[in-house]
Amino acid sequence: MSSTILLKSATIVNEGQQYVADILIKNGIIDKISSQINPIENSTVYDLEGKFVLPGCIDDQVHFREPGLIHKADIASESKAAVAGGITSYMEMPNTIPNALTQEILEDKYQIAARSSIANYSFFMGASNDNLEEVLKTNEKNVCGVKIFMGSSTGNMLVDREKSLEDLFEKVPPLIIATHCEDEGTIRANIEKYKAIYGENIPVELHPIIRSEEACFLSSSMAVRLAKKYNTRLHILHISTEKELTLFDNTLPLEKKLITAEACVHHLWFSDEDYKTKGNYIKWNPAVKKASDRDAIFQAVLDNRIDVIATDHAPHTIEEKEQSYFKAPSGGPLVQHALQAMLQKMDQGLITIEKIVEKMAHNPSILFQIEKRGFIKEGYFADLVVLDKRPVTVTKSNILYKCGWSPFEGITFNYAIDKTFVNGNLVYADNKIVDGTFGARLTFNR
Repeated sequence: MSSTILLKSATIVNEGQQYVADILIKNGIIDKISSQINPIENSTVYDLEGKFVLPGCIDDQVHFREPGLIHKADIASESKAAVAGGITSYMEMPNTIPNALTQEILEDKYQIAARSSIANYSFFMGASNDNLEEVLKTNEKNVCGVKIFMGSSTGNMLVDREKSLEDLFEKVPPLIIATHCEDEGTIRANIEKYKAIYGENIPVELHPIIRSEEACFLSSSMAVRLAKKYNTRLHILHISTEKELTLFDNTLPLEKKLITAEACVHHLWFSDEDYKTKGNYIKWNPAVKKASDRDAIFQAVLDNRIDVIATDHAPHTIEEKEQSYFKAPSGGPLVQHALQAMLQKMDQGLITIEKIVEKMAHNPSILFQIEKRGFIKEGYFADLVVLDKRPVTVTKSNILYKCGWSPFEGITFNYAIDKTFVNGNLVYADNKIVDGTFGARLTFNR
């Protein structure tokens, strides 16, 4: 591919504005943005008249399953699905096998990504009850943050000792602590209650009752208390209840916030009414809850109590999902369709495209202090997604997830991902992955 690319007549969406301009890309960097740029010799030119160009989305929570769980997904397959969905950078979670609880295991994941990820990447360092020494070795300049599971939804990484939590919240800053918040004691009590009624055959419709509002709020409020006590930079992932929204503030600009929150696409799209038709395929932790929770979370995205929209992309095989409630794992694949799902909400008049860009590109960059990504600016990396207003129906034939299914199957989205550029390289076009280049390790301005 030419090292010089010119995007002509693009409708750019950036920093709350839409305007038509040309974008000149040189050696992977946005060199110039202007109303009229003449082609340079040997440059590749794309006419994008009538098409939106957005900064590539940055997903701050994915599970790509490598190493150890590659029958479900791997970094190569899921990063391809991500760029096909307009996600150009991702931050991946530590509950792979082995868990990323040492610097050596964490670095192994970076090495896998360097040779297989088509998107840009970062990996969270994992915390346990007894690995504080390893956590404190984490390099804040090239690791996105530290993940604490304050709920054992995904493996054996539950941090439940009070002293361990206190130490982590006190000593980890300036790194961001990202938390999964569900109170384990509440969940276990609910399981026993419903096991007494249903035995092993608990209906999936009870998932949001078992992993309840109270379980979420108890844990989230504890995380907020600890963060306030130690002045910790806390980011609470996948908010699923209206009650938790009382914990977050919208009076400060994002750059000044010490406590931030994320909403995931499935909590903005589905409700407990969908268990009847989707069953275990929308079984996530935290659970999809009431329509009133979904609507309140959406409002909190709009009024800035919630700062970012992400996916919690967590694929499992169809065979795993088809099992009974207790055996079917929680999580589902989302990176290929998250942006399209939010654009569908835009067409329904619920959110603007400028706000989608803010929550899925700008704010993850600001929140994690990512260097030169998340905006369409001169001097920034050319991570860009081109949108075309044409219908696309999600079918098994066009799903790129290794697991081969999507909770959005059968839905027709109004917007197609036309092209995706990562570091100035065309990686997706004409409904196909363009192989031959790899993403870069994210770095952070800390």
